[in-house]
Amino acid sequence: MQTSEIIVVGAGVVGSAIAFGLAKRHHRVLVLDGDRADFRASRANFGLVWVQGKGEGLPAYQSITQKSALDWSGFAGQLTDVAKTPLALEQDGGLIYCLSDDEWDARLTKNQRLAEQQPNRNCDTQMLDRASLERMLPNAELGPEVIGASFGHLDGSVNPLELLAGLHSAIVRLGGRIEFQSPVKSIRPTSGGFEVHSGIETYAASKIVLAAGLSTRELALSLEMNVPLRPQRGQILVTERLDRILPLPGSGLRQTREGTIMIGATHEDVGFNVETSSEAAAQLSRRATRILPALKDATIVRQWSGLRVLSPDGYPIYAQSSRYPGAFSASCHSGITLAAFHANELADAISKTSLDGTFEAFTSERFDVQERA
Repeated sequence: MQTSEIIVVGAGVVGSAIAFGLAKRHHRVLVLDGDRADFRASRANFGLVWVQGKGEGLPAYQSITQKSALDWSGFAGQLTDVAKTPLALEQDGGLIYCLSDDEWDARLTKNQRLAEQQPNRNCDTQMLDRASLERMLPNAELGPEVIGASFGHLDGSVNPLELLAGLHSAIVRLGGRIEFQSPVKSIRPTSGGFEVHSGIETYAASKIVLAAGLSTRELALSLEMNVPLRPQRGQILVTERLDRILPLPGSGLRQTREGTIMIGATHEDVGFNVETSSEAAAQLSRRATRILPALKDATIVRQWSGLRVLSPDGYPIYAQSSRYPGAFSASCHSGITLAAFHANELADAISKTSLDGTFEAFTSERFDVQERA
C-alpha cells in the first residue's frame, strides 16, 4: 500500500491547481489520474481567464472570479518559477461582441445588474461602441452587423495545455507524485483517513480531495457528500493560421499565439455524447463570419467537443464531508479562470481542514434550499 498525506483524485486543471497549492504548503500530495478515455474538460476548452458576465444571482461567485483573475499574474509567475516551463498569460481585456441593438441592450443590462451586486467595487466592464471597437482592433474588418462590444478589463487567455503541463511539472518538482492511468474504483474511510483503490494499487492518506470532473458525483457518495453534476457539450472550431487580426480574446472568438482562430462554443444538453456535428459547425461559423467576414475564406482544420462540468445552477460546488471532515470535493466549469483561487484560497482551506467563510455559499446544500422553496 502506498501512503501519502493528501490524495487528490483528478489531474485536470482543477485537481492539479489544488495539488500545486497544497504542495506549495509542504504537504505530501499524491494525484491520481483516470483513464485516457475519460471525459477531460481541461483538454477541450477555450483557455479563457474570464470575469465579465459571471456571478449574477450569486455575488460570492462574482467575487472569487474577480479575485482569481486579479491573482492570475502572480499565480502564473509562481508556477513558471517552479515548473521551469513557459506559460504565456495575455490579460489585456476581453470582448463580447454585440450584433444587434437587442444584444447590446441585453449585455448592458446584465453588466449593470452585476455592478449593482457590488456597489462598493469599481466596475471592471464597459460598453464600447463600434468606433471604439474598431480603434481597439485596427487589423480586423468587422462585419456591418457589429454595433459594439462589452469589454472586460480583467479578462484574458492562456494556453490550457501549457497550463496543465506546468501544473504537473510543478507538483512533481515540489515533491508530489502523479499516477497517470490510475482511475479510482472505490474509496473507503478508515480510522486514519481513507483508502483509495484503483483496481491495481491501494493508496492511503489522511485527507482526500475529489476533483474528478463528472466522475466526482459518484465517488462522493461513498463519503456521504451530495455533489449533483451534469454534462454539457461544447463544440469548437479551429481555423488555419492567419495573420494577427485579433489582439484580444472574445467570448466565442479567440486568436491563439500561433495564429489559429478558435470559434466556439455550443451549449448542448446531450448527456455524455462527445461527437461533433455539422449543424454545430454551421451555427458557429455563421456567427463568426458575421463578426469577421474574412473568416469565410479561412480553412477549418479541426473541430472538437468537450463536456463542461455543471452544477444545477452552473456555479461551483465546494464540499466537505460532515461525517468524514478530511474529505473534500471541488467541481466547476471555470477551472482556468479559478486556477489561482484553487491554488491559493481553496488549497489553504483544505490545508486547515475547514471550508468556511467564503466557501459557505458554494456547498451543495443550496440546492436543497431551492427544492424546499
